[in-house]
Amino acid sequence: MVSVTHAAHNIEITAEGLQEELARLELQKEALERELAAVVAHLGSVRRTLSAFESLLRAPAAPQAAVPSPESTDAATPSAAPTARKASSGKTTERPVSVDTDTDTDGPKQYGKLTEQIMEYFTEVGDRDVRARDVAAALGRDTDSGSINAVRSTLDRLVGTYRVQRTGRGLYRAPRS
Repeated sequence: MVSVTHAAHNIEITAEGLQEELARLELQKEALERELAAVVAHLGSVRRTLSAFESLLRAPAAPQAAVPSPESTDAATPSAAPTARKASSGKTTERPVSVDTDTDTDGPKQYGKLTEQIMEYFTEVGDRDVRARDVAAALGRDTDSGSINAVRSTLDRLVGTYRVQRTGRGLYRAPRS
């Protein structure tokens, strides 16, 4: 009888340990999924940027005095990227579209939603230095290191395009207008 009670107690202790382990693993899984999502978003951004650079490198270095008509360009290049039409002031223009994401490859939304969220945040905070971690917290992206690093990477990219200024180690500010 004592050994049955002892065995039941051991099973109970093991089950409690497994429950704790399960909870820990669930949290770790959620954190890894968020980090993976951040990496996938950054990967897409890097692919789009690299693709843009490659197309620039393949473009002829000659001055663009004579620009062929869109009809002749479409007929001459069957593998050309699809285009999106944009109406602005009654005119229709064409601009390239990323084949894999079906999003515009030019304009301010080139890097996606995170970039726009960060720029909106800087509009709200005005002329004040902020840390990447503070930006991530304000955007609800401070749950794991991957999400915070995605914000840091985006901030660094925005510094490179002069849309955000680096004012010190780990400090960022919207550029003065």
